[in-house]
Amino acid sequence: MTAQKHFYLFRGLIREAAHWGDFLDYLQKGYPDAKISTIDIPGAGEYFRTPSPLSIREMVEQMRLSFKAKMQIGEENILVAISLGGMIAANWMENHQEDFHRCILINTSYNDYSPLYDRLKPSALLYLLKVPTLKGREKEAHILKLVSNNSDRFHSTLDLWDKVQKSRPVSLKNTIRQLVAGARFSSHGFKPKIPVLILTATNDRMVSAHCSENIAKAWKAPIYHHPTAGHDLSADDPEWIVERIKEANF
Repeated sequence: MTAQKHFYLFRGLIREAAHWGDFLDYLQKGYPDAKISTIDIPGAGEYFRTPSPLSIREMVEQMRLSFKAKMQIGEENILVAISLGGMIAANWMENHQEDFHRCILINTSYNDYSPLYDRLKPSALLYLLKVPTLKGREKEAHILKLVSNNSDRFHSTLDLWDKVQKSRPVSLKNTIRQLVAGARFSSHGFKPKIPVLILTATNDRMVSAHCSENIAKAWKAPIYHHPTAGHDLSADDPEWIVERIKEANF
């Protein structure tokens, strides 16, 4: 009897479970019998009032408490992680390799495989320096213009992100703490023992696709390139992600 699939989803920098938007619907449609759970990074989402740890390892240990509360013995646990969430995924697989059976990484980067100017493009850094001066919908629009390339989905995504920001705003302090944790993170040459699928966006204007390519090469993992989407691939083309996961038999 085939084990029930249970997808666990991690978001990225200053993002939370709600930012997955309709990707959750597409994933459920693609895997109607699967369970889907989201786990927020400390400092965002349901933990937006909690200080965000200054290391990825501390994030893992805190998030693992939520994982333990959701998991069931006998399930096939599949991790889906984007951006900063991908760094958390790597550390998690290194220190708790028994927790997951498969992993999908989306537009992530590690400093032992890619230089800082690829992990955060200089043009993106200059663009992001304006974020602390903005508030509310204007701030979310500014971020979305950097990470999204799909104009057809821009307004619906912005409406969602604006709503989330009003409900659970991430503090500037936690934003800085997450940036520090991400910049410091290294996988130390770790290579996972479970199957890993890597998805990247060729036209990502925030993080170079070379980062995902370098991880795929080091880990000998399959990689798919989206030709037009931005850094937030799940916002730009959620259906494409599900199609690639199914194509890879994950």
